[in-house]
Amino acid sequence: MSPERHQKVSVGFAGGQVLAVRVAPAALKGLTDSLDGDRRWVELELEDGSVRIDLAQVAYVRVDSDEPRVGFGA
Repeated sequence: MSPERHQKVSVGFAGGQVLAVRVAPAALKGLTDSLDGDRRWVELELEDGSVRIDLAQVAYVRVDSDEPRVGFGA
């Protein structure tokens, strides 16, 4: 069985800071599920460590597509 592929994720915060990380799909699901809950802080497991995030400050979560692209067209 192959290990889970980590995804590129950008977490934007109030004030304009952006945290660009690589996370496993299960960690990303945990983060997005926490955004809908009553929790204030969440620990996000990264490819190379972990980070605690104040959910009250999160403005957006962007998940990059790993689909290959060729050329300049859409």
